[in-house]
Amino acid sequence: MSRKIKKVPIYLHPQDSGPLKPEEVRIILRGADDLVGEGGRNLLAKILKGSRDKKLLALGLDKSPAYEYYSNLTIYDITSKIDWLIKNRYLIIEFSGRLPILIFSPKGWEIEKDTYADELLSGFDKLIDSGADCFNMLYLKDEARDMIMLLLDKIKDSKDSKYIPILKAWEKIDYRKVRNRIDSVIMALEKNKESHE
Repeated sequence: MSRKIKKVPIYLHPQDSGPLKPEEVRIILRGADDLVGEGGRNLLAKILKGSRDKKLLALGLDKSPAYEYYSNLTIYDITSKIDWLIKNRYLIIEFSGRLPILIFSPKGWEIEKDTYADELLSGFDKLIDSGADCFNMLYLKDEARDMIMLLLDKIKDSKDSKYIPILKAWEKIDYRKVRNRIDSVIMALEKNKESHE
């Protein structure tokens, strides 16, 4: 006979936050991406606060783009903002054993994948601006497929051929479906380049 696991109780206080600005929603979701499926509200609040907590630092969560975003607020106030996102179905609480963890709702993921795709595209721009001519693209190989496809759409929509060397390096290391999509984006960028020469 197995014992029933007693789950940690959760007490949300979203009413203390009020509606959040779109920028706040995006940054909280960006912070959540670093721990989704593994951590909960408290850890996310510590990221947003800029905590020097040993666990947070050991996990490298101080590298999150959302780290210290709310450095001027209390943990209670930050948690209230996270709770607003939970109440409004951007984030969902699930349990891993007895502990509550955060996951994205479909609505929250739509926002986060757009934010993350923009962040990756900005990273491409920095690589190109640095004058690099050799690109290690392995960090993209196991990213979420729908976010990768969105990133490739953004590159295609840019119509900027400067991305072709990065795409060619990326194409060499990824899975077939992604390689096929990269190839079609390269062809579109090359075609656009030819039409402007």
